[in-house]
Amino acid sequence: MRDVTHDVPALGRRAFLKHSGALGAAAAVSASLAACSAGPESTNDTGGGAGGPNRTLTAVIGYGNDGSWDPTQTASAFCMAANNHIYEGLLDTDPISREPYAALATQVPADPNATTWRFALREGATFHDGKPVTADDVVFVFDRILDPKTQTLTKGFFAPWLKEVRRTGPREVELMLKFPFPDGLSRLTLAKVMPRHVFSRPGGWEDAIRGTAIGSGPYRQTAHHPKSNTTFEAYAGYNGPRRAAFKKMNWLTIVDAAPRVARISGASAGAQISDNIPYANIGQLESGGLTVAGGAGMNNLFLMFNTGHKPFDDVRVRQALHYAIDTEKMVEVALKGHGTPSSSFLNEANPAYRRARTVYDHDPDRAKALLKAAGVSGLKIDILAVNVSWIVDCLPTIKASWDAIGVRTTLSPQETTAVFTKMDQKQDYQVVAAASNPNQFGLDADLIMHYNYGPANLWMQYTRWAGDPVARQLFKDMDRATREPDPDRKKAMIQDYVDVVAEQAVLYPVVHNELMTAWDDRLLTGIRAQPYPGINLLQAKWA
Repeated sequence: MRDVTHDVPALGRRAFLKHSGALGAAAAVSASLAACSAGPESTNDTGGGAGGPNRTLTAVIGYGNDGSWDPTQTASAFCMAANNHIYEGLLDTDPISREPYAALATQVPADPNATTWRFALREGATFHDGKPVTADDVVFVFDRILDPKTQTLTKGFFAPWLKEVRRTGPREVELMLKFPFPDGLSRLTLAKVMPRHVFSRPGGWEDAIRGTAIGSGPYRQTAHHPKSNTTFEAYAGYNGPRRAAFKKMNWLTIVDAAPRVARISGASAGAQISDNIPYANIGQLESGGLTVAGGAGMNNLFLMFNTGHKPFDDVRVRQALHYAIDTEKMVEVALKGHGTPSSSFLNEANPAYRRARTVYDHDPDRAKALLKAAGVSGLKIDILAVNVSWIVDCLPTIKASWDAIGVRTTLSPQETTAVFTKMDQKQDYQVVAAASNPNQFGLDADLIMHYNYGPANLWMQYTRWAGDPVARQLFKDMDRATREPDPDRKKAMIQDYVDVVAEQAVLYPVVHNELMTAWDDRLLTGIRAQPYPGINLLQAKWA
């Protein structure tokens, strides 16, 4: 995801890079955001002392806060996690089970298989500037998502099955579906309701990208310092189901592993919780009295090939390079046992998982044979990689494995922003190694696969593969599976086309790994480790 350490690019990246000036910040938050120009606030607890009920919760996030904050666009780990505290959907989902619950809406539809879902908005719900949440705000966001002239990340999650959203009263809306789609209920959390009176202004969406965040959730953003920290406080006007337990929160962005661990450890620890804990530091933190827990999901190191650059247009070459990698060694050495070699695009815990027909177990002899069959010799590869700490730890295994089959390999780790700026500028490359976790958006396999594969998908633009005959057939098979009403048949159809994705290995995971979260359970309760980046504190409180 597209941020400093979690690289799935947001579709709004081009807009984010294009706009460099501050454009029309909403008056309601202009004063609170004015601190952005004065440098980062103190990261110390100043809210009443170590035992005070109004003390500040300080969190350390191992991902950048300078990605897009626009909820319709972003795939940034930091920004998505923050937005889950600032905004609400009609329905939101539990961060672990992903079961939907009523958020801005008063109830979950009784019939998930209906083709019309009707929602009434929570009475008294207001945005952080005090204005009431109305049906017009809901329609405003869905109109943006479904607009054929506007490319947003969330469009791919809704447009295939959602026909229209219309106002049926001041606080009532109706969603018209193209066909029954029960999985759509959990996806409604991805359509965060935003105030029309703020973001419909000229430059409003650019402001959203740059960090203006005004929602109806339990926390309001009070300051935003890109590359440093973002602060929040409990919104007194919130009357929803998950009230703020912390008077103030300060989320620090610390991408480098050592200072991130230092911030949460020792007698002078300045934070109570941190995500993205390096495996090598688990024992140290536990011996210091912290709880460290992991979540296993879709988080993965993937390889992405430029099929417009020979010889990577040849499936045999892509397969050879996957077969060559000693994934068991990678799990043992780089991941300290906290991972598994991929045996499908989906991780083994996914409800739709089935071992793929093509599994890239370590087989250097087969890799050499495939390269020979493809007529390839003397291949030199420069791996363009993101500088995520655990990805960097994995790269030497890839290099050693490829060197061992006669592929001369160099490593070029760079900041995620630099890597995907090159992708967006359509610069030439051979292979990208990066991290991804579609579980940020949900668990259903249809969503996960469409996020990565599709004719207009940004990833497929990067790979230059969308026009391939195999790709065109794959996209048709994926769309048919989306429309399949029988859940068992749908699952089988997804598993069949995942086999095609595995065989083609255009964008494919090498390993799936566990994400670790550390916190002080002497101070915090209600924490659950997520299998995707970020934290969710909507059910947490002071111990």
